[in-house]
Amino acid sequence: MRNLNLTSQRQAVYDIVRSSPDHPTAAEVMNRLVEKGHNLAYGTVYNSLRYLTDKQLIRELKLGEASSRYDARTDEHQHIMCEVCGAVDEVLLPVPEEWMDEVAQATGYSVDHAHVVFEGVCPACRGQVSG
Repeated sequence: MRNLNLTSQRQAVYDIVRSSPDHPTAAEVMNRLVEKGHNLAYGTVYNSLRYLTDKQLIRELKLGEASSRYDARTDEHQHIMCEVCGAVDEVLLPVPEEWMDEVAQATGYSVDHAHVVFEGVCPACRGQVSG
């Protein structure tokens, strides 16, 4: 396995990300740590998120927002983001092989993997707009 140095602070951050049903930002991770009685400095939280990302225990998602979000699912999957409320959900469908082939052909790159972010309006927001 990986050579890990999971300090108690890193473990606490990892537990928060792993138990989150959403994809929390660093600030949200910090707030959840405080709610659980932890008292960590912002720098410690950011450094822990970077460490966990570097060790591939979590994924950093850059979804066009100001802040990165973090995901404990490290398997290949995509995301969809609500343009109204900013919610981010998993899309557990593979990227079609034809897309990968077309991108490779158009760019000359050898395409190893893709991360596609879909955007739209989530069911909750759609219900508010139409209701």
